[in-house]
Amino acid sequence: MHGIGIVLAVLLALAIIVIGALYLVSPRATASGFGLPLPEDGPNIAWWLRLKGVRDLVSGLLVLALMAWSGLRPVGLILFVYSLIPIGDMLMILAAKGSTKRAFGVHGVTASLMILAAFLLTWDA
Repeated sequence: MHGIGIVLAVLLALAIIVIGALYLVSPRATASGFGLPLPEDGPNIAWWLRLKGVRDLVSGLLVLALMAWSGLRPVGLILFVYSLIPIGDMLMILAAKGSTKRAFGVHGVTASLMILAAFLLTWDA
């Protein structure tokens, strides 16, 4: 069971690193898949979106760092705590009447996979 959790954790970490990098390189195009329309256009919108990219990239790197220098339980714990991010994203998109498909299909599925990986990494089978 731990093996599946490790694979899931690595895939989730790599996915959020890629998403973070995409926000840094092409912020507007990447944001279009989030589930909410972009805020009103202005000269600093891309820079605000890049802030999300930095945070995503660092979140993924933290998971990989914990995997390299820590045990499975800390990785599972951080994934469980980090699952609150896509849960919050999903709830905000739904509250704002954004894309339900993206809210559940992207953010809800991501949160579910993170919780599953966290459970598998912390479960003593």
